[in-house]
Amino acid sequence: MATELEFGLDSFGDVTVDAQGKRLPYARVIRNVVEQAVLADRLGVDAIGLGEHHRDDYAISAPEIVLAAIAGQTERIRLGTAVTVLSSDDPVRVFERFATLDAVSQGRAEIMLGRGSFTESFPLFGYDLADYERLFEEKLELMARLLDEEPVTWQGTVRAPLKQQQVYPKTESGRIRTWVGVGGSPQSVVRAARLGFPLALAVIGGDPARFAPYVELYHRALDQFGQERLPVTAHVPGFVADTDQEAADLLWPHARDLLNRLGRERGWPPMNRARFEADIADGAWHVGSPETVARKIAKTVRALGLQRIDLKYANGSMAHEHLVNTVELYGTKVIPRVRELLAE
Repeated sequence: MATELEFGLDSFGDVTVDAQGKRLPYARVIRNVVEQAVLADRLGVDAIGLGEHHRDDYAISAPEIVLAAIAGQTERIRLGTAVTVLSSDDPVRVFERFATLDAVSQGRAEIMLGRGSFTESFPLFGYDLADYERLFEEKLELMARLLDEEPVTWQGTVRAPLKQQQVYPKTESGRIRTWVGVGGSPQSVVRAARLGFPLALAVIGGDPARFAPYVELYHRALDQFGQERLPVTAHVPGFVADTDQEAADLLWPHARDLLNRLGRERGWPPMNRARFEADIADGAWHVGSPETVARKIAKTVRALGLQRIDLKYANGSMAHEHLVNTVELYGTKVIPRVRELLAE
């Protein structure tokens, strides 16, 4: 497991602040994300995932374009999303964009498909939230066929039908690795298995080990549907600094503001420092010194039997310099230490 495990980093392009606490313009944030990804590639990180959002606090609404920019400055890192909101997009266009990214990156493109935890894209692109489930279900079925890169015949209710339709460009490998992101719905886990998609678990709260039953369900479903064994990854929030105390102190004000902003939208109670510390100790947060983060990642990997772990290293308005330091520590210290721990 230690040698086979892949290590990724995720960012939503959170709008950050400078050293004086002044909000940076979107263009600068996007360029900083590119810089962080280029550093990750140089340090041997396996994958970078960029989220798609359409709101004030995130700079990335077109991740494929940012990934293409990263592709031109990197050599080996895999380039994916976290996630592509398939429900409010068109599967044919999603395939075309990623097949193009795959070409310019020499086969490094990945897709992570999801319904999205935010809903701003639905009114923006003219979709009704009443169709939330149907949009994803039908479009995922179509996407599964498009990925075979054969003529597609498909009919549903959310877009025009296709009849023996070819979609271009074709990829050199013949298939783009495409994950389905799941937040904790058994039905979503079984659907990913039925359609033959690798599984990506969004571990954003609670003990990561609580997702173990979903991994077991996924493997049982793969067997029942006659699918080959497919990889599982987990997306976990985290932050690395030189010491545990420094990591918690640096992250706290940004995490507090982020979680309280989302909490006001979703009815969550306000975040306090004690609960934040408890979430670091026993919850989803992978925060601390390289040793602490490595030990928690190893624990999560063992508990869930993962083939990949993706650390969401950007959380709120934290300054670029701290994000660069996290990427540096993750690549140089955390990843080697996790491999040591898993080999023991």
